[in-house]
Amino acid sequence: MKEKLEFTNREGIADNNEDLRRELLDFMREKAYRPLTAEELMEHFQPADGEEFMRLLAEMEEEGKIVRTRRGRYGVPEKMNLVVGRLVMNPRGYAFLLPDRPEEEDIFIGAGNLNGAMHNDRVIVRPLGPAVGGRSREGEVIRILQRANRRVVGTFEKGNRRYGYVVPDDKRLVYDIFVPVGAQNRARDGAKVVVEITRWPEQRRNPEGRIVEVIGYGNEPGLDVEVLIRKYDLPVDFPPEVYRELESIPDYVLPEEMEGRRDLRHLDMVTIDGEDAKDLDDAVSLEVLPDGLYRLGVHIADVGHYVKEGSALDREAYRRGTSVYLVDRVIPMLPPKLSNGICSLNPQVDRLALSVIMDIDSKGVVRRHEIFESVIRTRERMTYTAVKKILVDRDEELRARYRPLVPMFEAMAELCQILRARRMRRGSIDFNFPETKVKLDERGKPVEIVRYERSIADMIIEEFMLAANETVARHYYWMEVPFLYRIHEEPDEEKIEALREFLYNLGYLLKGRGSVHPRALQKVVEEAAGTPAEKVVHTMVLRSLKQACYAEQWLGHYGLAAEYYTHFTSPIRRYPDLVIHRIIKEILHKGQLSPARREALAARMPDIARQASERERIAMEAERESVDMKIVQYMAERVGDVFDGVISSVTSFGFFVELENSAEGLVHVTTLHDDFYEFNEKQLTLIGRHRKRVFRIGMPVRVRLVRANVEERQLDFELVEEE
Repeated sequence: MKEKLEFTNREGIADNNEDLRRELLDFMREKAYRPLTAEELMEHFQPADGEEFMRLLAEMEEEGKIVRTRRGRYGVPEKMNLVVGRLVMNPRGYAFLLPDRPEEEDIFIGAGNLNGAMHNDRVIVRPLGPAVGGRSREGEVIRILQRANRRVVGTFEKGNRRYGYVVPDDKRLVYDIFVPVGAQNRARDGAKVVVEITRWPEQRRNPEGRIVEVIGYGNEPGLDVEVLIRKYDLPVDFPPEVYRELESIPDYVLPEEMEGRRDLRHLDMVTIDGEDAKDLDDAVSLEVLPDGLYRLGVHIADVGHYVKEGSALDREAYRRGTSVYLVDRVIPMLPPKLSNGICSLNPQVDRLALSVIMDIDSKGVVRRHEIFESVIRTRERMTYTAVKKILVDRDEELRARYRPLVPMFEAMAELCQILRARRMRRGSIDFNFPETKVKLDERGKPVEIVRYERSIADMIIEEFMLAANETVARHYYWMEVPFLYRIHEEPDEEKIEALREFLYNLGYLLKGRGSVHPRALQKVVEEAAGTPAEKVVHTMVLRSLKQACYAEQWLGHYGLAAEYYTHFTSPIRRYPDLVIHRIIKEILHKGQLSPARREALAARMPDIARQASERERIAMEAERESVDMKIVQYMAERVGDVFDGVISSVTSFGFFVELENSAEGLVHVTTLHDDFYEFNEKQLTLIGRHRKRVFRIGMPVRVRLVRANVEERQLDFELVEEE
């Protein structure tokens, strides 16, 4: 996304443009509006600066907010039977458009209607007809607004003396990229490279490019993760202007910075994180009051104090959107001086924070709350492992070491269960997916795969952060200020009906008709807990839901069954949290926002929400792929070994088996030699034609690993029959 966001008011130009942008869109969305030329629009609006007006029209057209016809007339896409969104390609050559407007349905784009568009491009699509027989409606790309793949990572292959080509690592980039001899940058055959596209694909013509970086060859240590970083275009280095700004930021809290803040340094307060976490942005405290209420304090690093609006630090944080946690490193949103230093709530040092204090009763209801700026000092840097040992294993050595804090930890466990029970009663869906961690040696080679189950320590932090996020969202929703919400919309009825049928065939009844309350889904998830079908039920329920995202509008959170929800608790690693902190701080200092400031903030929120949602999606894909890559590498040294597993999904070409260590691979139907197997789509089973043997989801099986393709991240199994 082109970075147009401005936080500074340069003599009112930015604010005036935002006002005019809104007026233009409102005008074009009027029922009586007919597409007008630029001259006619200028005549209507009478702008003070004609050139600035024309630049604004071009900018809005580039963003897909408005469309210019071949006759030079402007209108909004939805009134011209056009849809703007992001293209998601399938390796087989077709694609789906994911529309910007949440009320629009996905559109299928056949290979012949892509018109040179590639995976992740922002495009304008013309629908070709309505959806038929439950299938997505079809469309064609008529304009490419923004290219997503100016640089591509892949493997260079020599053609002849005059040319070579790069095969992209991402199979959704379906074109090989032609590289003429003068643009090969001395790359040898088989090199991992970054190629910059110089000519985009056309009908029957592949894209062309020049190699701008040779990453490495063969199995060099760390090459795989470096390739992944280039593939997702993750920004590793910070620009020089960011480092110049860091010079003026102190390494410790100055006395004058504490003025006007509430001093909470007397409270027993701790951070609880993973062993290897360095960016500690949340601390918790708890007191049990004489009236029986729990006084929960959630104290979040005041990143907004150091990262000012419009600064180089802010612009770079906006561009990155989030920290990315790869299998062997962290690519932070903020430089380490902030993320691991002055903003991190390290123990026994003064830190600036935004605190939310909540008085909670025995039913989990927040009776009173306060939100304010504070200065804090955490007592200890606790880990999930240590807190679990104190509370569950009752480790005598640890309980003695942290004796003054043990009563607080025990009260935290009580409050956690109260909050969780309240959340479950209202219908919040709680998925139990164990976390998979791959341990590496010093060369980056995977040596162990470990699965971590959530403990009471994890749940304490989870419930306390949920409570703070809901409280903040509710507070500022009723103040009617521009805000960013974390939303999760209701699932599509078609997906729920498909899920209902799937669950019925597994023996589970999903109650309700049409729209389903999340409580009904939670009931099914609870019923499947501890059974062989638990993982697949959780997976299929999750697939039926929409993806949570950021939005400037309050729409609720379906999965949490929460009326109000936001992300407030991680401003070191998430940009929306930082934006929210700034709004809160501005209101705390000024009492209220001026009308002009409200309008300016409201105009910026949609772009911030979209950018943050997009960067979150990219980070999740990169993180997941980095783990999958190391899992396949780990399994590659175990070809021929036999494993116990569970069938995780069934297709027409075979079934996938998940092992205890979370590795997943395919048993292809052609390797089942005892019968001819037919796929039952409704029941998601493979049934033998003669012997009627059935393979279904959740069924335990024993398999032998026969192939591990690291490049494709793919494992192939064969069934091991019992004697």
